[in-house]
Amino acid sequence: MSFKLIWLSLLITTSFVLNSQEQEVNPPEYIKSITFKSSSSNLGELPIMKLGEPFYLEFDALVSNEPDFYYKIQHCDYNWKPSVLVKSEYLLGIDNFRIQDYQNSFNTFQLYSHYKLSLPNSQTKQLKVSGNYIISIYNNSRDLVFSRKFMIYEDIVTPGIAIKRSRDVSNIETTQTVDIEIAAGRSVNNPQQTVKTLIIQNNNLNTAIGNLKPQYTVGNKLIYRYIKETAFPGGNEYLFFETKDVRAATMRVQAIALEDIYQAYLFMDGSRKNVPYTYNPDINGQFKIVAIDRDDVSVEADYVQVHFSLQYPELLDGKNIYVYGNYNNFALNDENRMDFYPEGRVYKTKLKLKQGFYNYKYVVVDKNGILDEGAISGNFWQTENNYKVLVYYRNLGARYDRIIGFNQVSSTNITN
Repeated sequence: MSFKLIWLSLLITTSFVLNSQEQEVNPPEYIKSITFKSSSSNLGELPIMKLGEPFYLEFDALVSNEPDFYYKIQHCDYNWKPSVLVKSEYLLGIDNFRIQDYQNSFNTFQLYSHYKLSLPNSQTKQLKVSGNYIISIYNNSRDLVFSRKFMIYEDIVTPGIAIKRSRDVSNIETTQTVDIEIAAGRSVNNPQQTVKTLIIQNNNLNTAIGNLKPQYTVGNKLIYRYIKETAFPGGNEYLFFETKDVRAATMRVQAIALEDIYQAYLFMDGSRKNVPYTYNPDINGQFKIVAIDRDDVSVEADYVQVHFSLQYPELLDGKNIYVYGNYNNFALNDENRMDFYPEGRVYKTKLKLKQGFYNYKYVVVDKNGILDEGAISGNFWQTENNYKVLVYYRNLGARYDRIIGFNQVSSTNITN
């Protein structure tokens, strides 16, 4: 093969790699309870950490043979494509190393092994730059088991965030709009070209709004006051249940039974779309592992088969209903898709979940894969939602996207 053909082949391969977006791979059924935790967060929420802040990833493997797992870390650009940085530019040390911190479950009906990967560690000593990252977990055969996105930010700017009712009167009762103001300062050059923002509602990257440019500038302030571009459906407060005590029915659990593992039957739910909004405190779709009379819930909390039921007419035209929440990273798959039972006109499904406190809602997905979060729960402007804003910056001539600012607010104090 001539040098010219070799060069062309390398160019095509490199172009394909750099232009292929990194997607999160959801785990098989035997991997559960994937969470990131840090000193600033103890919930299983979206992992956004300050540069230099220690954090860890943990998960359970519901098998009894203590499988080996390995991890790789990839730096990505704003659009979640692999960045042009070589590994030594964003990581001090090495990855592709076996996760050595794991324990077997103790005194549980469901056997599992609990894995914990701390970062930094003796092998991966430091993540050197801010930006988007994706961590991939492989098995002993080097097959990809699952992957998760996380973000590292620098505390250079703090975006001001205000949540408003929609300025569009056609959806003023159902929509919330996010206004942003960023004091760029002298550290940011040519912000119209170099700055991008990302708005995330309730820690769900799947519904985030990105690729936003400042609408206008006032002095060194970047102003975002769009009408439609930064608008989110208000949604409704999440439903919840708690299984911290498997010996008796607790909050929103109608009955408990012990078979091979504990079975928890939730009270039947119904549509809330045409019911007046009622404030009900939630944790915005997140979950927390908790169990009474347990010293270490990471290995002593048991798994419970949770039975969901929804009174709702049968959907046609290829539409499906899913149980939705961050317990599985807001994924839509066969496991959390509900089946319709004509007798009683009820949708049902069951999920194996670790003891704890969980938020969930029912969502509809059409045959084209379009998600409608409010089809069953409704959309209300009064709903309390969490909004996070990330500020990305790539200076002229720079080779990667930094995250130079982060802030979050609740819509509790929403205004007109």
